[in-house]
Amino acid sequence: MRLHTKLMLGISILIIVLGTIIEFTFKNIMETNLKHEIGSKALSVAQSISNMPEIQAAFKKEDPSAIIQPIAEKIRRQVDAEFIVIGNRNEIRYSHPNPKRLGQKMVGGDNGLVFKGQSVISESTGTLGPSLRGKAPIFSGEKVIGVVSVGYLQTDIEKEVSKLQKKIFVATLIILLGGMLAALLISLNIKRAIFGLEPKEIAWMYQEKHAILESIHEGIIAIDTNGRITVVNETAHTILKEPLHSLLRGKRIEEVLENTHLLEVVRTGQAEYDQEILILGEIYLANRIPIFNDKKEVIGAVASFRNKSELANLLKELSHIKTYAEGLRAQTHEYSNRLYTLLGLIQLGSYKEAIDFISKEVDVAQGFIQFLMKEVPDPFIAAFILGKVSLASELKIHFAVDRESSFTDVPADINRDLLITIIGNLVNNAFEAVRENEKKEKWVSLFLTDLGKDLIIEVEDNGMGIDETRNDLIFKQGYSTKNTSGNAGIGLSLVQRAINELGGSITFSSDWGEGTIFTVAIPKSRGDWNEREPID
Repeated sequence: MRLHTKLMLGISILIIVLGTIIEFTFKNIMETNLKHEIGSKALSVAQSISNMPEIQAAFKKEDPSAIIQPIAEKIRRQVDAEFIVIGNRNEIRYSHPNPKRLGQKMVGGDNGLVFKGQSVISESTGTLGPSLRGKAPIFSGEKVIGVVSVGYLQTDIEKEVSKLQKKIFVATLIILLGGMLAALLISLNIKRAIFGLEPKEIAWMYQEKHAILESIHEGIIAIDTNGRITVVNETAHTILKEPLHSLLRGKRIEEVLENTHLLEVVRTGQAEYDQEILILGEIYLANRIPIFNDKKEVIGAVASFRNKSELANLLKELSHIKTYAEGLRAQTHEYSNRLYTLLGLIQLGSYKEAIDFISKEVDVAQGFIQFLMKEVPDPFIAAFILGKVSLASELKIHFAVDRESSFTDVPADINRDLLITIIGNLVNNAFEAVRENEKKEKWVSLFLTDLGKDLIIEVEDNGMGIDETRNDLIFKQGYSTKNTSGNAGIGLSLVQRAINELGGSITFSSDWGEGTIFTVAIPKSRGDWNEREPID
């Protein structure tokens, strides 16, 4: 059964039940009130008649009925009573609507209290049927000499109640129809407010939304227009270092996280993307997007947070892959040129020269590879350096690894990815520097040593050098001396971050027009880390 059908049916049943209860209650109340009103009226008339001097005097006459009957009938017609019966102490009637019953004994058996001097309202059955009566004693001095009974038939009372009941029924029917119409309008409005969804669909969507929010590795926080948190996922709890059982929903965003700019997004309705924000000492990239309703009104905002270091790691992985691809491409190009040279020597019949060429190339390659395998036993670092050699050959740059290098004592707890980041970005920057100069000879050298307590990495080039006025800027993210876009200006900032993570330091010296030397020192032992100041 669909939602609006359930709502209409439920509200209609509720109105019918309430209408029935109200009708029954009103009927009883009206019947009680009507009986009380008629009883009081009957008693008041009876008391008035009992105090009439002519009635009291008539009891002393030989034929009281001749005086009392006309008076009683006149009053009965005036008050619209069913009967006014006046009797003596022996309950003999002196008045009655039916003259044939004059002189007969009164019936009903409810005169006991009256003869004791009390006025009463009673219900009893007389010669005319069940009736509601008001009875008052007639006194002669202090002695009760008779009784006045003014009555209204129960059937007349029931007719009045029936009239009221019909009015109540009509009112209840109108309320029912109005309620059904209201139920229809309410159900349609609710249906529109929940975008035509059924409760099961809403429950499923809620569970789906919860699962999606928890599957996202980014922290998600949403607020309403008052700045109160409406949605927060587990990752956001972790980022904020809040226990998962702590209730953040309903709190103001400023109480949980400052400088989110979410309220500004709510105010302006403008989204913000890839904005840096500092959360508990760590830098995150935040996206802030306003939430609109179907009327294009801002009803809140949602923000996502992702640790910037994760993106940096992805960038490093991409850089490694790109470097590997470039190395393969350079190696392919280099060996293609050598094969063409070898083919030319064979076609010219210069077999001895061809053999010498092959021997020389093999000796050089094997000698360098053997050197790397011996002095740089870590396969990842060695392969990375070999790739850079191939890239330099393609770029027509003389890239030399100092034969005095030794990188055999690299502690296992030092992150190799960070070392590759440092070496790779320094070498790449050196390649870029020598390519931009006008010198015929372009060279870059790499020196690695593990002697002493530190790992030393030294990269030297004969590029144009660094302008002294820019020494304080070269490690800033986004700063570059090259007129390029994209990833320019991030190499040295990544080097700085990697060195800080390893607890190392970096220095450089540069002569304008001559070249630059970068020297990195990384402590082998973690105990030495605190002795170094991180790079600002």
